[in-house]
This record gives sequence, structure tokens and C-alpha cells, in this order.
Amino acid sequence: MTEIKGLLVMDVDSTLIQEEGIDLLGEEAGVGAQVADITERAMRGELDFKQALDERVGLLKGLPETIFDKVLECMHFTQGAKELVDELHRRGFKVGVVSGGLHETVDKLAERLQLDYVQANRLEVVDGVLTGRVLGEVVTKEVKKAKLQEWAAENRLTLNQTIAMGDGANDLPMIQTAGIGIAFCAKPIVRQQAPYQINEPDLYKVIEIVDRKVI
Repeated sequence: MTEIKGLLVMDVDSTLIQEEGIDLLGEEAGVGAQVADITERAMRGELDFKQALDERVGLLKGLPETIFDKVLECMHFTQGAKELVDELHRRGFKVGVVSGGLHETVDKLAERLQLDYVQANRLEVVDGVLTGRVLGEVVTKEVKKAKLQEWAAENRLTLNQTIAMGDGANDLPMIQTAGIGIAFCAKPIVRQQAPYQINEPDLYKVIEIVDRKVI
């Protein structure tokens, strides 16, 4: 069995991809501005994430589940995403995503990049229509941190051998727990509290940080 050298866990919306998935769904539902405003406030740390998610998902009630495929077409990987994942895999790293977004789109994005781990939220669908409710455990900031710890332990890695990266306030606990914690094109509160920053939208810049601080 190949020895695992490290683990990168990152956020999806506005990190792995350029867009906020739930905002795209909001646009389709005709409540784009309302949803985007709640997202922005949650990412700045002004709103409780679970409450903000419930509020936004409630506004999507009645959308057909076919909407996920339509929205997936509007999602674009951030520059350097594939190159970063391929290079880390080459170096013996596992790569995972933890997202306050939705499994219905995140799973397909993860598949395209051959990611090792995926954790996201799932929406309830009844008779092909969104009910406006979230199913199961919500991916909060505590869950993001717990997944980093769980996946590290699973691979017999110390937290020193991990990297965590995101842009919003709900990414801060995992960013501050990892050996290398990176604020990626992040909100001010995250940039102030993260040990490392990348302020241009190029995910491959992670490799420069890893090479400076060998883990």
C-alpha cells in the first residue's frame, strides 16, 4: 500500500469553483438577489451558517430537480484546480472537499477531478421537486473541521501534514486546525485570521506554499 504523505481539504464555492452554487439556484428560482445577499452575510460571518442555509433552501421550494444539471453547466473550476489536484496526487496526497453547497452538484465536480473525499449538503426532493428542506446533517464550520480531522486520522496523518483552504467564515476552524491553513481570495475576517493567504484566483499557488513549508 502506498504511503499517504498529506491531505488537502478545501471549500468548493468561490474556492474550487468560481461561483456560489446556491446563488445560481437562487437565480433560477427568481430570488437571486435575496439568496446572494444571505450568502454574502453568512460568508462574512454575520449570520449563523445553518440558519442562512435553511433560509436560502426555503426560497428554492418548488424547483424541479432537473435544475441541478442546468446549474452544473454554469459552474467553472477556478484556474489551477486540475493542476493542483493532479500535482498533489502525484506527491502522494489525498484531496477532499467539504462544502456548504450541495451533493447534487459537488459530487459531479469531485468526480471530474477524481477527488478522494466529498462532504456536502443534500436537498430533499419529493416527486421530482425540491421541498425547500435540507436532508441530514448540515455541513457547518464544526463539521468542516471534524472532516479534516477524520480524514487525516483515516490516513494516519498528523494535522501537521494537512492543508485546509477556503474563503468564508465557516472555513476558519478547519483553516486554523490544519498544518497549513490558507485564506483563498477570502473575506476580510478570514484573511485576518488565516496563517497563509492566496489573493489571486489561481489554486496552483498552493504548491508554492507547500514547497516553502515542507509537510
